Amino acid sequence: MKVVCYPKCGTCKKALAYLENLGVGYDYRDIKLENPSYEELKLWQEKSGLEMKRFFNTSGQLYKSMELKDKLPGMSDEEKLQLLATDGMLVKRPIAIGDDFVLVGFKEKEWDDVFKK
Repeated sequence: MKVVCYPKCGTCKKALAYLENLGVGYDYRDIKLENPSYEELKLWQEKSGLEMKRFFNTSGQLYKSMELKDKLPGMSDEEKLQLLATDGMLVKRPIAIGDDFVLVGFKEKEWDDVFKK
């Protein structure tokens, strides 16, 4: 499993602590140093079944400064993917990617459903 995080993100730290408490192994990837590619984002979105909007870090400074709240509704999923691939700080994190799941953001109940089966 791969976990894509931003080291300074409090939510990412909680997610990593959660995984460590359960003894779940993972490969760590810093989203700031290695931005997800268009192809990766497309695959993760398809695998997750989530709306493209869920992949945006709506509380981030970049999202707010670009006024994406107003722009996203008029954009196609293709345009959203292309935008997300330009800067990791636009992408919601953490993202946990396994063989049969993709989790976006850290909601403990959602993660329990995957890791506490």
